[in-house]
Amino acid sequence: MGQFQSIVHRRSRNSPHQLKSFPDLSNFPPEVAVSVLSHLNATDLCLAACVWKHLADNELLWQSLSKVTWGYASAYNRKHQGKISFKELYMLLDEGTCLFNFDPHQGISYLVRHNVLDDSCTEIGKFINCTSTLYGKSVSEFLDTRRDVLQEIVNMQHYEGVFLPVALRQFFERVYPPEQRGEFLDTLLNKFSIRFCATNPSTPLTPESVFILCHSLILLSVDLSSPHVKNKMTKREFVKNLRGLIQGPGTEFLGDLYDNVYLEGHIALKAKKCVQKTTFPFERPYGKIFLHM
Repeated sequence: MGQFQSIVHRRSRNSPHQLKSFPDLSNFPPEVAVSVLSHLNATDLCLAACVWKHLADNELLWQSLSKVTWGYASAYNRKHQGKISFKELYMLLDEGTCLFNFDPHQGISYLVRHNVLDDSCTEIGKFINCTSTLYGKSVSEFLDTRRDVLQEIVNMQHYEGVFLPVALRQFFERVYPPEQRGEFLDTLLNKFSIRFCATNPSTPLTPESVFILCHSLILLSVDLSSPHVKNKMTKREFVKNLRGLIQGPGTEFLGDLYDNVYLEGHIALKAKKCVQKTTFPFERPYGKIFLHM
């Protein structure tokens, strides 16, 4: 609401007919009022409900906010069967997400317990894959212990015609890689390699060669981006090392891999969900009062 008040204030100063107060949206046609409120986020919409509750509690507004933030939830498919409103559903999803970012297993349990999410690896995988507000480290921690969910998320990825390093970056945006090399990283790269070849049946690469290339791309990106490495690997060295390890891809293809990392940067650092964990208790900009409205 603050942004609308500032807009009205700026316009009123330039208008011969200055507004003495913010216009009452209840005097507008409903479709116009809802259109105005559709520009608000959840916090401002909750505040607007203090004045225009019948407008700010519009189901379409909260449905839009929910699906923009959480692309998938099991409750969307059975929304018509219950009495829960989309506003209540938004609050449950928000609470579950904050809890997931603090403790992923508790977060999923919370969503399942409140019938927001079905307790199946497919449904949980869809939720994680379609949600942009989950912290990468929490997702990685959860998937390390739920390999069935990890496999479902991998099966949802499609890399038809996508250049290998670009596909690997996209994969790491969905499944944030661990900070240390180890068994889980090998598992991620192995599953990615199989999926990449499955969605590109005409590629001359095998899952084994893709696995080796992925490791090489990660090491190369660390080498090129680290300020502690003085003698950077050259394209000739990169190509020479790989030609002795794998069969199939030509010198030009391997050189293109090097150029992509050199120009686009680190393979994993572009993951959007690389965020620190939140702390408990969770802060709510709209306050606890709105959780039960």
